[in-house]
Amino acid sequence: MIRYRVRLQKEEVDELTKIINKGSHTSHTFRTAYVLLNCEEGEFAEKITNQQISQVLKIGMRTIDRIKKRFLGDGLDEALERKPTSRVYERKIDGEVEANPW
Repeated sequence: MIRYRVRLQKEEVDELTKIINKGSHTSHTFRTAYVLLNCEEGEFAEKITNQQISQVLKIGMRTIDRIKKRFLGDGLDEALERKPTSRVYERKIDGEVEANPW
């Protein structure tokens, strides 16, 4: 069952191809670019199945669905970047303890 259908514009395909071929990017950005390019169902690429993408990239099927959902809901730029965390961590040690561990 296909939940999310990805159709990329020519500019988006060009941007994703540029990310894969040039520059230094995070592994998250590379992974997202590969998933979106391979899931594309429009005229610019041949779509392969999520199962094939999962096997090649060594990621779960749910991860692929999350990437596609985020692309369709928030757009390409948001999908390529990590979400900022909403977790708040309490400091366990302060600078004084860190500077003088003994």
